[in-house]
Amino acid sequence: MASAARTVRSRATPGKGHPQSQPISTRPELNLVKGTQTGGRAMVEGARRVISWTHTRGTPMMHILVAVIFLATSMFGSLMLRTQMVQNSFEATRVQNSISNLTQDVQDDQNKLDQLQASLPDKAQELGMQPQQGLNSIDLQGYQAPSSDKTGGQH
Repeated sequence: MASAARTVRSRATPGKGHPQSQPISTRPELNLVKGTQTGGRAMVEGARRVISWTHTRGTPMMHILVAVIFLATSMFGSLMLRTQMVQNSFEATRVQNSISNLTQDVQDDQNKLDQLQASLPDKAQELGMQPQQGLNSIDLQGYQAPSSDKTGGQH
């Protein structure tokens, strides 16, 4: 399918007062630029172009340097902040896992203690102990310390 060339109509043509059509190129032309400079020479040439551009534009070189330094510092700071946040996230995950493990250990120990307390009366009966019947109390109001003259001062 052949595509029709685009046209531009202009009413600003002298003469007859009706629009005339002019064909427009459908694609821009591309030119090949070969780079003959290497490494350091290209950087020096680029720096010269930036310096000459700042002199022709009326923009002082100092403004551009400040902007570039500010942008580089901002990017570096952002990268460092992100790195620190990731490290903190990993540390928080590690601590949370440690807390979970310790909580599980405490629960296991509590279950063991509960089992031992539940088996305590059975073990006491195996040893021949009898459960306490009633309340026993000791009255120390009439208590007198033994005299120390017969024992030579030692208790």
